[in-house]
Amino acid sequence: MADKATRVRIDGHVLSLSNLDKVLYPEVGFTKGEVLDYYSRIAPALLPRLTDRPLTRKRWPDGVSGQPFFEKNVPRGTPDWVRTVTVASPGSTRDREEVEYVVADDLPTLVWLANLAALELHVPQWRVGPRGGVRRPDLLVVDLDPGPPADLVACCEVALLLRDLFDADGLRAWAKTSGGKGMQLYVPIAETSGETTSAYAKELAGKLAHDHPELVVSSMRRSLRPGKVLLDWSQNNPAKTTIAAYSLRGRETPTVSTPLTWEEVEGCEEADALSFGPAEVLDRVEELGDLFAELSTLEQRLP
Repeated sequence: MADKATRVRIDGHVLSLSNLDKVLYPEVGFTKGEVLDYYSRIAPALLPRLTDRPLTRKRWPDGVSGQPFFEKNVPRGTPDWVRTVTVASPGSTRDREEVEYVVADDLPTLVWLANLAALELHVPQWRVGPRGGVRRPDLLVVDLDPGPPADLVACCEVALLLRDLFDADGLRAWAKTSGGKGMQLYVPIAETSGETTSAYAKELAGKLAHDHPELVVSSMRRSLRPGKVLLDWSQNNPAKTTIAAYSLRGRETPTVSTPLTWEEVEGCEEADALSFGPAEVLDRVEELGDLFAELSTLEQRLP
C-alpha cells in the first residue's frame, strides 16, 4: 500500500509530503521525514546561502544506497509559486540551450525540494537580479580537496596558510567543511568578473604550492595529489557550483557542510572531530548563531 501523503500549509502554500517514513540513509535509519525536519529547522541559516542563486540539486529518490542524479532544470509538476529563472547555461555559447533553474528563496520551496529527496543543494558564486539578470560573482571560493592519505586535518593546516595570504591582502575569509573529506574557504567580495576571481585564486594556490610543495598542489593532475591538498581555484569559474553551507550530503550517513570557527580550524587534530550531522549542526546554530551571516552583507575588494 502506498504511503499516505501528508498535507501541510507553509507560509500560505499547501504542500503534499509523501513517504515520510522512507529511509534515505539506511546505515543509520535516517528517514525522509527527518530530512524534511532538518531542512525546515535549518532554513533561517540556509536560505541566505541560497537566495537569488540558481540551484543545482542532487537527488536520491531511492536513498543514498540508490542511484542519484543531478538536476538543473525545474522538474515536472513544479508548483507555480516556486521562483524560477531562465539563464544561458553558464560558460556556454549563445546558441546552446538555456536552463530554467529553481531559486530557493523561501521555506516552502526548501521543503518542496526536500520532499523530492534533493539532499544536496549546490549554488554558483553569482546571483540573479529580481528580473532574472545574471550578476557578477560576489563570492570567491577555494576548495580544499585532500588526496589520501591526507585528510581534513591537512586541509585545516592548508586553510590557515591560505587565511594568512588573504589577511596579507586585507581580506577576511570564512571556512566550512564540505560535509565529506575536504573543506572550502569563502571570501565575500564586491561583484567582479569570474575571470578576476579565478585569476586571483589561482595565483594564491600557485604561491602556496610553490612555498609548501610537500603539502599543497594547485595542479589538477591526479598523479600529483596523493598525500597533498589540492587547492581547487577553478570553483570560481561561473559554470561551477559548490555545495551550499548547511546542505546535507548524500553519503553513507547524513553529514552536513558545516561552517567552522577559526578556533576549530586551528585546533583540528582529528578529521572526525569536524564531521557534523544534522542534529549537531542545529545545536551549533542555536549556540553559535549562523557563522556565515556576514557573507550576505560584507563586500571586500580584491587587490
